[in-house]
Amino acid sequence: MARTPIDITVPDLTGKRAVLTGGSDGIGLVIARRLAAAGADLVLPVRNRGKGEAAVSEIRSRVPGGRITLHTTDLSSLASVAAFAGALLAEGRPIDVLIANAGVMTPPERQVTVDGHELQLATNHLGHFALVGHLMPLLVAGRARVTSQSSVAARSGAVHWDDLDWARSYRAARAYSSSKIAGSLVALELDRRSVAHGWGITSNLSHPGIAPTSLLAARPEIGRSGESREIRLIRRLSAMGVVGTPETAALPALLAATSPDAGGRFYGPSRFQHMSGVPAEQELYRPLRSVEDAQRIWELSEQLTGVSFPSAAGAGERPALDLVRDRGLTA
Repeated sequence: MARTPIDITVPDLTGKRAVLTGGSDGIGLVIARRLAAAGADLVLPVRNRGKGEAAVSEIRSRVPGGRITLHTTDLSSLASVAAFAGALLAEGRPIDVLIANAGVMTPPERQVTVDGHELQLATNHLGHFALVGHLMPLLVAGRARVTSQSSVAARSGAVHWDDLDWARSYRAARAYSSSKIAGSLVALELDRRSVAHGWGITSNLSHPGIAPTSLLAARPEIGRSGESREIRLIRRLSAMGVVGTPETAALPALLAATSPDAGGRFYGPSRFQHMSGVPAEQELYRPLRSVEDAQRIWELSEQLTGVSFPSAAGAGERPALDLVRDRGLTA
């Protein structure tokens, strides 16, 4: 199948600070390259320092003079997330764009993090939730656009309410879906709370469709010693033009993060079954539509991470803008 070129225009981001998780390979590396090419001052928290340095070299080979800062950060560790956020808060520079792209997919055996959480829940959801919470003063100061990477796996299933950490009966694919639904619900709730509380943040969802990335490739660090059958099939389908490439799969997140029209919306590829195609706004998947579920997982996430968000002005708590002023920042 002939592949029709697909692209979007990323606006000029000169002088803007963009934080991107999962930017050292795959879709994330494409997003990082495009943000750097648009002039953004890019901050990349990476778990593997060597991969991060290789990514920076690759980006700078294509974008000479690209402004990129690396931080060694493990999203599955709440202490590591807090340390990274603390470094940015100490710098005091407002954040204009935050893209929560990092993820881990279907470890064959259940893995538990240093905080006692199932790895997919911790990395795909709790780490990002904590990161946004810690960075609220900088996000408010920058009137930031926050984009959370969802997945086609979030179109079915549900949050595993009775056992969020899958301690009793681990099912890798269902745990992945649950973590992505949880992260998507709080992304939508973030936008609602920002509107209600006057934070000035816009929060969007995106999903990449289907494309060959390292998520399903050999990942010894999560117990997958060889490539999965799924990734071999996806590579063949990508070569045939049936599903996307890392370049096209990066576009929905870029659109959500930079389009002036985006706010509280869901973006993904527009072709059959949302596997590939031009990025466009899409109808929310059914598991993502419940406001009650979003509020419930938000409150659970605050409990599990120990990270609380500012309340509405006049509700007995100081609004987020007061937190910004307390740190000497300019909103």
